[in-house]
Amino acid sequence: MSTSTILGKNIFIADDDNDDLILFQDALREICKDSLLTTAKDGQQLMKILDETVPPSPDVIFLDLNMPRKNGFECLDEIRLSEKLKNIPIVIFSTSDQPEAINKVYEQGASHFLTKPSSFPLLKQAIQKVLAINWQENLTQPSKEKFIIHI
Repeated sequence: MSTSTILGKNIFIADDDNDDLILFQDALREICKDSLLTTAKDGQQLMKILDETVPPSPDVIFLDLNMPRKNGFECLDEIRLSEKLKNIPIVIFSTSDQPEAINKVYEQGASHFLTKPSSFPLLKQAIQKVLAINWQENLTQPSKEKFIIHI
């Protein structure tokens, strides 16, 4: 996959696991050095950052579900109900692959669901796959069959 399609992306990630954040940052740096990554350690911090920095909107938000203070489900609801944030692509990025959780975030309007990969090479592949999506052409939520990103 060409990295030219993913240059200069503005990416947000909300995850309370510091090790996951560091791995994500390292993987992103290897994929495309000129992307801007904004991290939040919980949903409350993510919503504060979004409130203070949008516009411009991030190209995509990677959102963990299980976080303290405000979880991913609550953030997703808030974002989809906000006039200024509702069109930001959101990829649920979680260790949980429970069908109930996947169905719930699909109904809440998440753009895609991605289970956290188990290795660094797979993480890089997963990030590349998400960043290669042309969100301008894919404004509508995919069908349920295409909602889960498989690596």
